[in-house]
Amino acid sequence: MRRVVSLWLPTWPTDRLRRAQGAPPAETPLVTAITDGGTRLIAAADATARGLGLYPGLKLAQAQARVPGLLVVPADPAGDEAALARLAAWCLRYSPLTAPDPPDGVWIDATGVAHLHGGEAGMLDDLLKRLHRNQIAARAAMADTPGAASALARYGGKSVWILPPGEATSVLPNLPVAALRLPTETLAGLSRLGFERIGPLAAAARAPLARRFGAHLLERLDQLFGRRFEPIEPIQPPSVLARRLAFPEPLITPEALSAVIARLSAELCEKLEQRGEGARRLDLRFERVDGTAQTIGIGTARASRHATHLARLLDERLEQVDPGLGVEAMRLTVSLAEPLAPHQVDLAPAEDDPDLASLVDRLDNRLGAGRVYRLTPVESDVPERSMRAIPALAPPLGTTWPADLPRPTRLFRPPQPVEVMALLPDHPPAAFTWRRVRHRVRHADGPERIHGEWEKRDSELWALRDYFRVEDEEGRRFWLYRSDDLRWFLHGVF
Repeated sequence: MRRVVSLWLPTWPTDRLRRAQGAPPAETPLVTAITDGGTRLIAAADATARGLGLYPGLKLAQAQARVPGLLVVPADPAGDEAALARLAAWCLRYSPLTAPDPPDGVWIDATGVAHLHGGEAGMLDDLLKRLHRNQIAARAAMADTPGAASALARYGGKSVWILPPGEATSVLPNLPVAALRLPTETLAGLSRLGFERIGPLAAAARAPLARRFGAHLLERLDQLFGRRFEPIEPIQPPSVLARRLAFPEPLITPEALSAVIARLSAELCEKLEQRGEGARRLDLRFERVDGTAQTIGIGTARASRHATHLARLLDERLEQVDPGLGVEAMRLTVSLAEPLAPHQVDLAPAEDDPDLASLVDRLDNRLGAGRVYRLTPVESDVPERSMRAIPALAPPLGTTWPADLPRPTRLFRPPQPVEVMALLPDHPPAAFTWRRVRHRVRHADGPERIHGEWEKRDSELWALRDYFRVEDEEGRRFWLYRSDDLRWFLHGVF
């Protein structure tokens, strides 16, 4: 099922000016002006100006009479459109298919990608939060068609609208006719005939409407309800590499799709080599014959332009793709690339120099992003704070754990409570019970006293632990500690 996001920026020209010029505070009303036949009109107004009754199309002289000291900036439609294209390119972080929707919107084809951003609600929430942090007013809606998403974003009455699949006929008929994206003269003619809502207009006879207003009106109605496919022409920033292949006959079998993946990967890797770059993120889009699309993505631990390796990672994700009645085109996009200088390859590589990057990529691809990592030391006396996870192939940080403080290879989080028998409170354990199993201690070493880090938490001002390394009769070694309230815990195993 196709899913499209319409991002509406109601005050885009003035928001752009405030960001570009860092101009006046938000409470100062700001408008842009154009000249139409010798008369200066308001082209755009920010939220403060709209709250004072100013709106696009109002004569500038009237606006200045209503609001003394009004800040007026010449309108720059070309600059607004160029900035909108850059914003559409920024939205590629959410989907490989985005496009500007001039003069104040952006399209995002979210088919098959919303789950990568926490679901549809999570995706829109993250998108709007990022824009609001950058002082850009925005509303967003997601629906099955671009027309429905645009209508809900602009006339739905909420900052976020998510229309469930197949629910268009229950919501869209109540919206005003202006939501159909029709010319002003068409809207005026429909208003004279008494059509104020989409529902009555959609139920009216089509032939008289077409004779009076042209086929464009019926086309917009069909696009709104999904009876006619409305394509989105994706933006292609110069810095983004992409390759698309269309097929004379739809592809269905995994073998056929895998062969296309190999060809696309080889062609893109040639382009990457020419640019001295390597891929860190690839998105592969499958365009099906029913008008829907599915997308899979992979990431790499290091920049790579090894076509066979990248194709193999994509092949392992093919089981997530449902070709339906067939795939008529595939598009591979390098959504993230990094510089990658050429390097000399030895004729006989050393056996002790394995290619860990390929292994990490395959494990990440199978287990999920962030599941493969390594631990690095952190300066802390508290054992559970003495390490942190970093990317598996991150360069060495130059720190090591002290050799004179042996630590277990596995720590429990949280530490496991145990029942301990000791000759005296300050003595090491003679036996302990963990998970209903009793262990008799044959050897013990300790205590090693560790104090809390009072500089980090006030509650640790008087906290302390006494650690013991113990070995039971079967040779198993454990790391126990006694807390300041005389309770015992198992913190790790050697």
